[in-house]
Amino acid sequence: TLNLFENLKYDLNNIRLGESVKPVYLSKLPPDLKNIKSTSKRKDTFIKIILPLILDENNKISEDRQKLFSILNKNFNTVGERVWLKRRFKEYKIEDKDTGKLKMRMDIIPVSLALAQAANESGWGTSRFALEGNALFGQWTWSKKGISPKNKDPNKTHKVLQFQILKASVKAYKNNLNTHNAYREFREARAKLRQEGKRIVGLDLSKHIKNYASIGEKYVEIIESIILKNSLTDFDKANLLP
Repeated sequence: TLNLFENLKYDLNNIRLGESVKPVYLSKLPPDLKNIKSTSKRKDTFIKIILPLILDENNKISEDRQKLFSILNKNFNTVGERVWLKRRFKEYKIEDKDTGKLKMRMDIIPVSLALAQAANESGWGTSRFALEGNALFGQWTWSKKGISPKNKDPNKTHKVLQFQILKASVKAYKNNLNTHNAYREFREARAKLRQEGKRIVGLDLSKHIKNYASIGEKYVEIIESIILKNSLTDFDKANLLP
């Protein structure tokens, strides 16, 4: 992986200065990531792996969002457009077909926030859940398809949701923040930024994800500290090469 990044001249410093991100999509994390002695190099490698996946999902959401507004601005919609709209209502779990809700839910997740949560939940890509199940964001499941935590509270029956590839984990995380009731405040704050014509950045929205973990406000502090310590805000303006 390190050789691949070197050959592609994939350098985070250049991206911080405005260079576009190479569309490199790894399906799994390298199992020997934890063997990189230098902490900063290990973190850099993790960011390089996850960054294109986050940007790609955000691009898809942005394209859908553009299409949504174009459909809603028309006086008449084709059958294809109505079918597309119906599918989006289902995808974003909106049973009452409220287009206002759809506008609020169909939006990007700030890159710095997604990177910080992935880093925290996966131990910068070294956790058992991340390596065995491509689980970057520690999402829970009560179905059979999951990995059981080793030191689990005997009263709890949850497992950690596993995925075939890393990109599926990123997609599920974005769906979670964009649809779950626990993050309504997050979506409202994001919509407010949109209305005010402001850029959607992680530190503006991180305070609204306290429901992501049982430790609440402490979790927000941890995520904000990861964003600041690793200058992840630099990536909120990153874009992906076609």
